[in-house]
Amino acid sequence: MHGSASPGWLLVALCAATGAYCLLRMRSTVEEQRRAAGGEALMGFGMAVMAVPAAVAVPPRAVWIAYAVVFGGAAVRALWEARRGAHHLHHLIGACAMVYMAAAMAASPGHHTHGGVSPLTGTLLLYFTVYVLWSGVRLVPAVAVATAGGAPGTGWGDRPELARACRLSMAIAMLAMLLTL
Repeated sequence: MHGSASPGWLLVALCAATGAYCLLRMRSTVEEQRRAAGGEALMGFGMAVMAVPAAVAVPPRAVWIAYAVVFGGAAVRALWEARRGAHHLHHLIGACAMVYMAAAMAASPGHHTHGGVSPLTGTLLLYFTVYVLWSGVRLVPAVAVATAGGAPGTGWGDRPELARACRLSMAIAMLAMLLTL
């Protein structure tokens, strides 16, 4: 990721922690939650690796191409899952954003162009900004209910407010990464 090192390392930590929690969510007894958590774990860890500051390591072009292929596969899977529910469309957009960022990094690894914001980058920035605001508003009531005491026997993998918080943090990280593109 382009930009200074400190925010980059904060993004790495945020995305890695989110990916780790998503792995924990994969232990849920609800199949749909396990499936979504797997895709979100891939996204979290993928974003963590992508957020490593360019001052530390600039991966070769082949790594970015492999990244685009992996997240292209995730996009195809999300498209397939979207037939079960529209909420998978967010996963599709996130995976496509990762493909787009990987392709941009493959085209100019270690370089930052100041030619303005492309229409696709602007569209993704708008989408993730709206998503952050929308999911943040949805999270507020869930936090108030959760602090009053969750349902007895609810495991960490089955807490909807924590899943929303993870999605919110990944969307914020995606905004930060798109801004540095």
